[in-house]
Amino acid sequence: MERGARSEERGAKSAERSNTQAAPLAVSSAPLSTLHAPLATLHAPRLLFEQVSKWYGPVLGVNQVTLELRSGITGLVGANGAGKSTLLRLATGQLRPDLGRVTVAGHNAWSWTAKRHVGYCPDADVFYEEMSGLTFVRTMARLCGYPRGEAHDRADAAIERVGMADRCDRRIAGYSKGMRQRVKLAAALIHDPALLILDEPLSGIDPIGRREFLDLFTVLAEQDKCLLVSSHELEELEKLTDHVAIMARGRIAAVGTLAQIRDLLDDHPTAVRIDVDRPRALAGLLLSLEDVVGVEVGDATLVVRAKNPQRFFRELTRLVLEEDHAVERVEPLDDSAHAILGYLLGSGRR
Repeated sequence: MERGARSEERGAKSAERSNTQAAPLAVSSAPLSTLHAPLATLHAPRLLFEQVSKWYGPVLGVNQVTLELRSGITGLVGANGAGKSTLLRLATGQLRPDLGRVTVAGHNAWSWTAKRHVGYCPDADVFYEEMSGLTFVRTMARLCGYPRGEAHDRADAAIERVGMADRCDRRIAGYSKGMRQRVKLAAALIHDPALLILDEPLSGIDPIGRREFLDLFTVLAEQDKCLLVSSHELEELEKLTDHVAIMARGRIAAVGTLAQIRDLLDDHPTAVRIDVDRPRALAGLLLSLEDVVGVEVGDATLVVRAKNPQRFFRELTRLVLEEDHAVERVEPLDDSAHAILGYLLGSGRR
């Protein structure tokens, strides 16, 4: 009897251990925002790079990058070879840094815990082409650990959210580039991630779909998500956010709003077009200003190149009012991501 009692006790402890090991699967179906987190990680940045470097043999892909992102949308821009893809792979835990540390919500980006907080929409397409879009997203939900019923519900909701509900039963092999982009985004959203890494999400999307994506990204940001969006579609990116991180030669060359970054570029004068009634008279006055480095005069137009934009515009306003000039339009010609990127990349873009 005593041996039987000890056997039952061992069986109870074994069952308790089995239940404890199964606990992560039991809670994995809940949104990540509801999972318990250590107190130290509750206020951690959604994504944090600390002096991160990554080599590919003798080639330096990312060089001493420090970057902190919280909720909201940040655009990632840079020329080909600038290090954007390496940065995104480090953020999603596909690569380990050779130096420094990458964390997601306070967890090492390489760990499974961090990956549960990340939704990734890659630039490259890797699908099971014989599947339908809906089956693919449901399969991804099952691989996240959700029970079949919830996996189907989450997949259906994600497919609906990206505008694919009426086309999701077709085989992926017959999908257009834009449809593939939508399915990838749906797969990235199924587990309600706090951090979304989107690599060229607007590529191949028609104008209507592009507008829908931008609206969706804005809604996600309003829900306290953190989005890092890499894109060559700079005009569309500027409509989405004015907060950008600009990469050049493996480094973060600048982070902030376009206006803030532009103000830092004192060595690169801004170009401003001024439509005015007496262009030659105003040109003479502007050339006397400390910040003006050049003026081009047309029939009814000036193009002025000036440093320190804030101070220049104050002085321009003063001169126009004092001399009673009739100004029809004042337009900065290069206060955009294109121009800023060109300035920061220097000879590499020429």
